[in-house]
Order: sequence, then C-alpha cells, then structure tokens
Amino acid sequence: MNEQADMILMEVEDHMSKTLEVLRREFAGIRTGRANPALLDKIHLPYYGVDTPLKQISSIAVVEGNQLFIKPYDKSVLKAIEHAIMASDLGLNPQNDGVGIRLILPALTEQRRRELIKDVERLGEHAKVGVRNVRRDGNEHIKKLDLTEDAEKGYLEDVQALTDQFVKKVDEEIKYKSDELLKI
Repeated sequence: MNEQADMILMEVEDHMSKTLEVLRREFAGIRTGRANPALLDKIHLPYYGVDTPLKQISSIAVVEGNQLFIKPYDKSVLKAIEHAIMASDLGLNPQNDGVGIRLILPALTEQRRRELIKDVERLGEHAKVGVRNVRRDGNEHIKKLDLTEDAEKGYLEDVQALTDQFVKKVDEEIKYKSDELLKI
C-alpha cells in the first residue's frame, strides 16, 4: 500500500461527496409544489448593514402542504423580507400579516413540471461532469507517483469504482427529484 496513493483516493472520494452535496442543495431549491423551507435557502437580505440569510433571522415553518410561514425574530425586517422574496426568482407573492409572511405555493402545471425536470437533468449532468473531472485529476495524481505498474493499475481501478459509485448516486438523486416533481 502506498500512503500517497491512499491519500489521493480519500481526496477523490471527498471531492465527489462534495459534488453530490452541492447537487442535493441545488435540488432542494427547486420548487415541487409542496412547501419546503429549503426553498428559501438562497434568499439573503440586508440586516443591520450585513447581507444575512433569511433562515438566520426568522423561523420558517410549513403550515400546510403548500404553505410556508416566515416569522422574523425582529418584526422590523418584515418589509425587507417581503421585498427580498419578491426580488427572488421564486415567483411567489408574499402575504404580510404584520406578524409574519405567508407564502402559498401554487400547484405546478404539467408544462412547468416538465421544464423543472429538464433543469434537474441538466444539474445532474453538471454534477456527473464534476465527478468525472475529479476522477481525471485523481488519475493524473496517481500517475505522477512512482508506483509499480500493477499498483498503479489497481489504484486507477479504485478511482474508476468511486466514479461509478458517485455517478450512480447522482442518477438516483435525479430520479428521486424527477419523481417528486411528477407527483401531484
């Protein structure tokens, strides 16, 4: 066993895991017609002069299957939250009741579901490219080591096995999110 090659394998697996996590976060931001607080993860607003994530200055609860209720810890930011949501690409109309903000997620049309599935597949392909780029980098690092031919071949096969494993996981995530979008 070669310690350097083992470290490279660990780094390859770590980078592939991070690529998968990024994909999961991106998928969480795709609206499915059901309320999910992760939908608001990308929303930031100025709070005392600092660009702050919405989830840090408020509680976000799922009220019904298709409703989110945002209750800020400081009521003075209600208007700012409302403006931030309207300025986002979510396409939602916030309803401010003076205590919090209610977001009602309309049901998705069939056409919109198909568009979102294409987005999911595109994001999945980007993740697969990321995994393959990690494989390429790992292979290059292994080839630079002074390994015997058999050892190098074994490590390259290990990198390929990791690649196959993570590409399969990406495919599973794509299928899960696509199925979730198709549910009415």
